[in-house]
Amino acid sequence: MFHHLRVGVVGAGRVGAVLAAALRSAGHEIVAVAGESDASRGRIAALLPDVPVAKPTAVARGCDVLLLTVPDDMLDNVVTTLADAGALRAGQYVVHTSGRHGLAVLAPAAARGARPVALHAAMTFTGTAVDLERLAGCVFGLTAGPSDRAFAESLVADLGGRAMWVPEEMRTLYHAGLAHGANHLVTLVTEAMEILSAAGATDPAGTLRPLLTAALDNALEQGDAALTGPIVRGDVGTVAAHLDDLVANAPQSLDSYLALARATLDRALADGRLVPLRALKLSRLLERYAAPRATHAARRAGR
Repeated sequence: MFHHLRVGVVGAGRVGAVLAAALRSAGHEIVAVAGESDASRGRIAALLPDVPVAKPTAVARGCDVLLLTVPDDMLDNVVTTLADAGALRAGQYVVHTSGRHGLAVLAPAAARGARPVALHAAMTFTGTAVDLERLAGCVFGLTAGPSDRAFAESLVADLGGRAMWVPEEMRTLYHAGLAHGANHLVTLVTEAMEILSAAGATDPAGTLRPLLTAALDNALEQGDAALTGPIVRGDVGTVAAHLDDLVANAPQSLDSYLALARATLDRALADGRLVPLRALKLSRLLERYAAPRATHAARRAGR
């Protein structure tokens, strides 16, 4: 641990307020935080009571470790603005929490002698105290220069997490994997609940919870070997019935069903669990339902 760090936070969103609270609990001083919206002010009051609220430039000038927890598309502008204002200094750690970006986005800070670090928590945040317990064992994707690696690992340890080093050129791919697995999972689960509701389920979440929990655990442990269901069995009739009912009762989920069924089919065929003849029949079935959707989309785009 780097003892008694003076930490400033620019961006009191769901991530920033929680990480600052965790660092405070680890014994570090949160000298100031910048947050303008009502939601940000609410998180500051709940998670960082008595911490002064200040402008970003004042926060940056008053700390030894500057935590930038702003949206990805704002990060470059925030760093450039702080650097141009003379708010950053040599030897100061400037740490961003973007999954997509590495050190390049912090170049304006590095040009002023600051020490850049990319630190991204592989977790979804609610912006409440619930997240503090979830940080235990959470993986943090780190990118830093050789002289700053010990500091970055110490910061992760103080947050209760585990460090994973990500090369600068692989940051976007790393983030794509997390977004595909977590963000798209939310869409998938929400659509599944809508389909079950359309089928008459009174508690779609309760119906899915044990199934999804088992499926996720099995997938994480076994990979493709965890696949079950009509695609991997080659049940063409069942898949056709699914598609007919989706068209009739849940058309908003047809495109995602087709895309995921195609991906599942390709993986089941590649690992030899689906014979080529069955795979061909399934492929033609999926194409038959996808073709009208593609034609309709093309017509709309041509308007």
